[in-house]
Amino acid sequence: MTDRMKLTRRSFGALAAATAAATAFRPGILRAQTAVTLAVPNPSALTWMPYWVAVGEGYFEEEGLSLTLEAVDGSSSVLQAMSAGQAQIGAPGPGPVLGARARELDVKFIYNLYPKSVFGLLVKEESPYQTPQDLKGTIVGVGTADGAEVAFIRAIMTDAGMAEGADYTFLPVGDGGTAAVAFLRDEVNSYAGAVSDAAILRARGLNLREITPEGYLGFFGNGFAMLESQMAATPELAPAFGRAIVRGTRFGIDPANLDATLFHCAAGNPQEGEDKEFAASLLAGVIDRITPTAAFMPQGWGYQPPEHWQMIHDSAVEAGALEQPLDPLTQVYTNEFVEGWNAP
Repeated sequence: MTDRMKLTRRSFGALAAATAAATAFRPGILRAQTAVTLAVPNPSALTWMPYWVAVGEGYFEEEGLSLTLEAVDGSSSVLQAMSAGQAQIGAPGPGPVLGARARELDVKFIYNLYPKSVFGLLVKEESPYQTPQDLKGTIVGVGTADGAEVAFIRAIMTDAGMAEGADYTFLPVGDGGTAAVAFLRDEVNSYAGAVSDAAILRARGLNLREITPEGYLGFFGNGFAMLESQMAATPELAPAFGRAIVRGTRFGIDPANLDATLFHCAAGNPQEGEDKEFAASLLAGVIDRITPTAAFMPQGWGYQPPEHWQMIHDSAVEAGALEQPLDPLTQVYTNEFVEGWNAP
């Protein structure tokens, strides 16, 4: 297992021209095997399990789509790729989407992939820190300076009565193995870890304890988003993509399909699949976080509770991440496709 698991990241400059040619859609029509690029903020295939299962089981092909996944550095880079026309679909976090919408990017969240928080505030098991308030005057490690985990932790710290810069400091330390090194060298006192990061840190021998306040575990994580201009130009893309993702999710969470699911994800990131015990452990964590709570399961896969969006929005305003409220908040997200995605 390498310290940092990587997928090939193609030159986005070169990709732009190819994408323009490949996505010359006629409005409302998806031609057979239409090329679509999905930008994600990290290279872990297990994190994006429904996608890799949908690829491996041929669900995208059945929808007339030929998907390419591009792993970039954080949600901001995902949104930049979408804005530049280099990705038709992205997987950003809700915090960066709120910020982008405030800057008048016409991005809209269409699918809630992680209805439970994908991030957690982690400390060493033996550390004295028991609550976020105990982290006053300390350094919080994050993957990237502008990733979705920053907005998540900033909201927690603001709620604890602390301000960035005055009471605590963020330090970008990367993810996985590089974050482990920062912990071991005592460069950080805590870490905003995603599901995949936490599994890697534990695999590196770090005994970690989560001190995320219970209320914040309901802050949902990354999901799929599109530009409204892209949705208008290709109205069949979101329905087709979501149907394949829902099918991939249903297949992947079935214990009877464990081996096949791990196989499909290993095809997306072979290094990640080398340690099967670790991969199975990470997959279990992913399945837990992508499965809605009982209260929202009836609404179907991909559903976005308006009250959860409001909670995230209000925390962003309170923390100063948004200079002013977004009104209406529904400009940021839509549940219009959920019923069709979940149809038998």
